[in-house]
Amino acid sequence: MPKEGSPTPAGLEKRDWIAGLERGVSIIEAFDDANPRLTASQAGQRTGMTRTAARRYLLTLQHMGYVASDDKLFWLTPRVLRLGQSYLESARLPRIVQPFLQRVAAGTHEIAYLSVMDGDEVVYIARNGPNRSMSTGYVLGARVPAQVTAAGMLMLALRSDTDMAIWLAKHELKVFTSHTIASKERMKLELARIRAQGWAISEQQLDLNSRGIAVPLRDRHGELVGALNITMPMGHEGSDEAVARVLPVLRETAQAMRSLI
Repeated sequence: MPKEGSPTPAGLEKRDWIAGLERGVSIIEAFDDANPRLTASQAGQRTGMTRTAARRYLLTLQHMGYVASDDKLFWLTPRVLRLGQSYLESARLPRIVQPFLQRVAAGTHEIAYLSVMDGDEVVYIARNGPNRSMSTGYVLGARVPAQVTAAGMLMLALRSDTDMAIWLAKHELKVFTSHTIASKERMKLELARIRAQGWAISEQQLDLNSRGIAVPLRDRHGELVGALNITMPMGHEGSDEAVARVLPVLRETAQAMRSLI
């Protein structure tokens, strides 16, 4: 989190940097599932600000409709969703891939997604397919730890050796189920295997009833822009059968999209 009086970020001219905007955004990002309601002091601690400064930002956000308060605690309002919705409606990539996701969903009868990485999380920015319970499908805009999803592990595996080593060294592997990869050595081996084969499968790592399969989505220059993936419930077929049924459709669709992105 930014500290008050912090220097201008590298790569940005001092005259172009608006510290107040950075701090305002950091206040919004201070709220999460573990901290849905915060006092001004708690918000200040989480963002490196004084209580007084944090309170001013919170009151400004309240005036704008992004935050609500009972005079002691503050919490985000649904208006914050407009920020993410603006991206989904204006970004070129989600609009381009939608017909292709429909093709994947029709060809596999599963939910198809376009996923991108944001920090240590996978974000689902486009979706098409049958409605299912939340245990086997993610809503548009959902964020999931990269370490337990096929798309996330694939995008981690395709990083440079240096970036992958840095991620493994700094990242604490969280355990969600008995199938979650909790050993960094095992994770390193799994990422190497995924890189070698060029696609990823993740089973029961986040949810015991969920399986994911992902392939890389590259642009016309060969640069990785995200992952094309599906989720499906466990139990209807084995891993090999699922891969044989779904992987060719994902690969063919990802290849067909390259000339458009």
